Amino acid sequence: MKDRHAMMMVGVSGTRRWVLPVLFCLGLFAGPVVPVEAGWEQVQEILSRIEAPHFPDRDFAVTDYGAKGDGQTDCTEAFKKAIEAAHAAGGGRVVVPEGTFFCGPIHLKSGANLHVSRDAVIRFSVKPAAYPTVYTRWEGTECMNYSPLVYAYEQENIAITGAGTLDGQAGDDNWWVWKTTQGKDVQALRDQGEAGAPVSQRVYGKGRKLRPNMIQPYKCRNILIEGVTIRNSPMWHIHPVLSSNITVRNVKVIGHGPNNDGCNPESCRDVLIEGCYFDTGDDCIAIKSGRNNDGRRVNVPSENIVIRNCQMSDGHGGVVIGSEMTGGARNVFAENCIMDSPNLDRALRIKTNSVRGGTVENVYMRNVTIGQVAEAVLKVNFLYGEGDTGDYVPTVRNVHMENVTSRKSKYALYIQGYERSPITGIFLKNCAFANVEKPNLLVGAKELVLENVTINGEQMRLEN
Repeated sequence: MKDRHAMMMVGVSGTRRWVLPVLFCLGLFAGPVVPVEAGWEQVQEILSRIEAPHFPDRDFAVTDYGAKGDGQTDCTEAFKKAIEAAHAAGGGRVVVPEGTFFCGPIHLKSGANLHVSRDAVIRFSVKPAAYPTVYTRWEGTECMNYSPLVYAYEQENIAITGAGTLDGQAGDDNWWVWKTTQGKDVQALRDQGEAGAPVSQRVYGKGRKLRPNMIQPYKCRNILIEGVTIRNSPMWHIHPVLSSNITVRNVKVIGHGPNNDGCNPESCRDVLIEGCYFDTGDDCIAIKSGRNNDGRRVNVPSENIVIRNCQMSDGHGGVVIGSEMTGGARNVFAENCIMDSPNLDRALRIKTNSVRGGTVENVYMRNVTIGQVAEAVLKVNFLYGEGDTGDYVPTVRNVHMENVTSRKSKYALYIQGYERSPITGIFLKNCAFANVEKPNLLVGAKELVLENVTINGEQMRLEN
């Protein structure tokens, strides 16, 4: 091949299992294949450490503290009193009964299980003045900003459960329009992060345009979010940060606003996301770990994340790592999921660049059925956002896909790394990609291993 950066086209061959020979010609092959079984064996160990919190058998109904389910009365203080009572008693359920309850931010405390009953709706204020300034993380940079709609800081044994609905009420006439006016504040925060300004000096909130997230446990442990429907967040819907032992189970997330990601564990450890439904305006699940210099300062990866039995409809990606991934991500497992929508762009996506850097390793996906995605089944992109303009070269290695099928996509694989830091170890086994419109794009890839992989019914091979 004349150009080491040239695009590699995947065609067909009768070979059933092989390491693509062009990669040897490029001098890029780097050693033995990592057995996929060794990766999946970690799942049971991870799950053994994830245990949903348990709560005493006592209830604290918000209506006993002055809340009214008429959709008009401000219930913020009643929710606060009920949560404080549950916390003081050593824990219990803070029960939201049938009705529509209007309120501002809810701050959970240790031992409190916010139980949103069937036919109960919590509708959150869309007035920024209702949300005090708290310690938070905004797109990977720590700051003082508007409180998330449901927030907890340095708490343990907390939950949001029930069959009811949390409605952020965000729309084009309130929070979402800030996407078009936030540029100055976004740049100011990022400049402070790059300069290493103390977080206490990065004060936003009132008068600024950085939208809050919907649910954010920050530096918490033993977290359960189960059964509820979550709608129309100002920004990301579920965003645990620097937290551990997290279970997100049987949750529906629906929101089509800008940056309306579904579930974004950031710098978190031991996370289970199962049985959930995502229909979002951005990534369905996006694993993150801080951004740029501020991510390097905090320097905590996301690790040991299990995703299973989920359904992804609209979104920029089904399972995504990045783009705020400076702290790195490792040991991510996704299985038995269904993804299908003309408005779902990718199934598995890893996105970064040399400004953000970070290391992603040990990513496993198996038994995933894809109806259609608009772009690629697998996309790994080192040219996201700012592109290759920085000094922090990212690393991605050991990505496995097994028993993954798709019925329609533009690409099967879209891999774009750097020659100086190639994406290393893409392993595909028993995968079938149908109705693929374009040849694969493989740039800056090293050690691509195939076993029984077909595109449009024919075995894959590599051509230059």
